[in-house]
Amino acid sequence: MSKLKKSGISGRFQARYGANVRKKWRLIMERQKSGKIKCPKCESKGYINRISTGIWYCRKCDARFTGGAYYIETPRGAESFRVSKRKQRELEAIEE
Repeated sequence: MSKLKKSGISGRFQARYGANVRKKWRLIMERQKSGKIKCPKCESKGYINRISTGIWYCRKCDARFTGGAYYIETPRGAESFRVSKRKQRELEAIEE
């Protein structure tokens, strides 16, 4: 008797397309459908939709913004955001 392996959301592809493609697709779709994506403007969860590649839309505050193809924020974008916030805090400290 063989044991079945749980395949999750990508189980509908069965043996097609290859294991790596199915795994990457599963990770992307689980992250998008989790509803835990925050809007960078209104900070609400569950209102973000992807319009097209890299363009995201918040249904609550009608904000449109750019990001990654499959994720709302890219690692490089997150790094530049942290740097700009730090520089802003430094400038505010100098002005005081």
